[in-house]
Amino acid sequence: MSWHADDGDLRDYARGTLTAPRLWSVETHLAACADCRAALAAHVPPAEISAGWARLEDELDAPRPGLAESLLLRLGVTDHTARLLAATPVLRRSWLGAVALTLLLAAGVALVASPLMLLATAPLLPLAGVALSFGPALDPTYEIAVVAPMHTFRLLMVRTVAVLSTTTLLSGLASLALPSLGLAALGWLLPALALTTTGVALTARLGPVIAPALVGAGWTALVALSRLLASGTPLPFTAEGQGAAAAVATVATVVLVAARDRFDTGRALGPSHRYLRFAARRLS
Repeated sequence: MSWHADDGDLRDYARGTLTAPRLWSVETHLAACADCRAALAAHVPPAEISAGWARLEDELDAPRPGLAESLLLRLGVTDHTARLLAATPVLRRSWLGAVALTLLLAAGVALVASPLMLLATAPLLPLAGVALSFGPALDPTYEIAVVAPMHTFRLLMVRTVAVLSTTTLLSGLASLALPSLGLAALGWLLPALALTTTGVALTARLGPVIAPALVGAGWTALVALSRLLASGTPLPFTAEGQGAAAAVATVATVVLVAARDRFDTGRALGPSHRYLRFAARRLS
């Protein structure tokens, strides 16, 4: 090196008061001169150096957000909520691929035979997604989600919204395969809302697996019986059936909100997971 940074410039650089163009010159020189870097260290308190290394290590060790998490952060979702949403099983490619394949097959059968296949299948998908997103036997991140710094009800609502958003979008795209039905191709929408809200409302008492299973079985039986007993459009997809679905969704929503406190103490959490949540709150 033919020159070295002035000690006064190094002091001002350490304090953050050195201005351009000397700032650019000193910064470029420091990258190539070990002696000046050693001299610069004399102007920086050891505590600040240790804190800087700690921040650097934390930044290097921090997990990089995936595509879904990054998108949620850009939309203004808080860090912990975005992470919980990104960890939701229904946002994984395997689940989305399975849903898309199911809807594709249902739409194919609807085109060839009867639209009933798509109309009956689409409402079951968000119900299955809720069970997959909050079931201790199905969600590999269940323990982490349970001890997250938020109420179980809010966590369940966050993941339910993620389920409904993805399945509704995919089901809506599948409905485009039935243009001859017009708006009737969206006959699955209100039943989907009714089944999902009913399943979530029953989760506090029956658990996140049994509740959706019973609701799904009831829907399947209703569609099958309506098909056998009616020669025309099955009851769930008539105007009366759609009105009933809207009423069920409304009542289930009211019951769900009224029972929101039960999600931290009821069957929604098993005994071991209630203990984990209690311990996490005591430590926080």
